[in-house]
Amino acid sequence: MNLHLDSYQTEKYKSASQKARILTESWVGSNLYCPVCGNDALYHFPNNMKVADFYCPACMEQYELKSKNGKLGHKIADGAYDTFVQRITDKTSPDFVFMSYDTGDMMVHQLYFVPKFFFVPSIAEKRKPLGEKAKRCGWVGCNILYDQIPLQGRIAIVKDTQEVDRQLVRESVKRAFGIRIDNLESRGWMFDVLHCINGIASSEFTLSQMYQFEKVLEMKYPSNHNIRPKIRQQLQVLRDRGIIEFLGNGNYRKV
Repeated sequence: MNLHLDSYQTEKYKSASQKARILTESWVGSNLYCPVCGNDALYHFPNNMKVADFYCPACMEQYELKSKNGKLGHKIADGAYDTFVQRITDKTSPDFVFMSYDTGDMMVHQLYFVPKFFFVPSIAEKRKPLGEKAKRCGWVGCNILYDQIPLQGRIAIVKDTQEVDRQLVRESVKRAFGIRIDNLESRGWMFDVLHCINGIASSEFTLSQMYQFEKVLEMKYPSNHNIRPKIRQQLQVLRDRGIIEFLGNGNYRKV
């Protein structure tokens, strides 16, 4: 995998957004393999196809590229809020590839694969509607709250300008697919509890530590008055899926 970006194909474009799109999409088309099945190449959809940017000709998995000049950070700007939420709640939505690049050294710095089933509506943050003077007055965009995606769903392909070993990527993808849940409500609960677990620094943790997130979860689920039983339920789900191990007496270990 060549991590250098080729600016030659962008010379005929004047728009900065067009240049960025051509620069990053050209790199993906020339370098990225399919993280799901391992096929050596991804194909670009025609530009008028709005479902996704790339697809794998072997397993037919679809991918949407989100790229940013600079660090990915906590938030990544996206398009219309309603459209984004509708897409991520649709079973036919594409997986995502997030790229961080730098036009200073013309290198890809970070590249992460996020399976589509790691997205829930709460990851989309509404932006303020455009004002009266804007061409699209009242239009509401959104930000993807990237740091709210569980770590298990952010699978590094390139990290700090270094390609991650393909076998390690495939193993991470396999583990991620092991916790796939299509039901949106169940998915939201499991990933919220998983995000809390990831917030505990040590590899081992207790049920009492998980109860400390009760107020946080109450704010996300105000109509649910059984937060602690729900936490215990999701710990069982994550245990059954091999993400954590139950040690007994309210003690757990991250797998």
